[in-house]
Amino acid sequence: MTGLLDAVRRFSEAHANAQGIAATPILGLATVRATAPSDLIADISRPLVCLVLQGSKHVAQGNQGFAFSAGESLLITADVPTVSQITRATPAAPYLSLVLELDPAVISGLVAEMSAAEEVDHAPVRIDPTDAEVADAALRLMRLLERPASLPVLGVQLVREMHYWLLAGRHGSAIRRLGWPESHVHRVARAVAVLRTEFRQRLPVERLAAAAGMSTSSFHEHFRAVTSLSPLQFQKQLRLIEARRLMLWEGMSASSAAFDVGYESVPQFTREYGRMFGAPPVRDIEAARRRGSVAA
Repeated sequence: MTGLLDAVRRFSEAHANAQGIAATPILGLATVRATAPSDLIADISRPLVCLVLQGSKHVAQGNQGFAFSAGESLLITADVPTVSQITRATPAAPYLSLVLELDPAVISGLVAEMSAAEEVDHAPVRIDPTDAEVADAALRLMRLLERPASLPVLGVQLVREMHYWLLAGRHGSAIRRLGWPESHVHRVARAVAVLRTEFRQRLPVERLAAAAGMSTSSFHEHFRAVTSLSPLQFQKQLRLIEARRLMLWEGMSASSAAFDVGYESVPQFTREYGRMFGAPPVRDIEAARRRGSVAA
């Protein structure tokens, strides 16, 4: 994958913003560059594939952790809370990766033309060696960026090809569920949308089940199958991610952030924060400031 590494290096060095992210003219495609290990980055990840070309990274989702490095790809097939950290990067050998958000419309069109895939584990996060066909399609996409006139003609075609090789790979059955309009993935995503906007409030499971168009018992089963979390665990992680953002970037105290995101007990917030981020709030934020992640 030397050619792809060189193409991503050139583009990221020319276009990366202060956070090391370089968006491309191709919708959903971006490069990531870092010259040092990063702070913890908490986010709600959308379905995507991340091809690591240099350096290494660690991603935690639920109670599982995944380490991956050059030559491997991270695949996320549902909207799930993640905590990630670039673990190996230097100025001489920066962390470099290419990220493509998965497009349900493209997947839907391809699924209609492809034979059924063998059923596999549908865990929402997984790590595997990058398939040669995926890397080849990604390289040709990056080369298009150096010839902008070709993008309107060939860009959509190559994005479709990259989706094809992902569908044809070992986790094709997990990815193809994103292309089924009324699949359990899409129904759970409607409940996730409610959680994302109203996570500060008490949300009866009946309301979430109604948003998904499922019975309560069926909703519990399918929500956990898609996200690996219960709805309550998912909501807690949303609250903790937002609380960390408020402390890091808006200077809130731990107690103020806890109440802002919907906690009624600061000790409970502190315990759950420590379990998710590895340290109590005050110590975690102090460590982030020492690393220079945010101005003190």
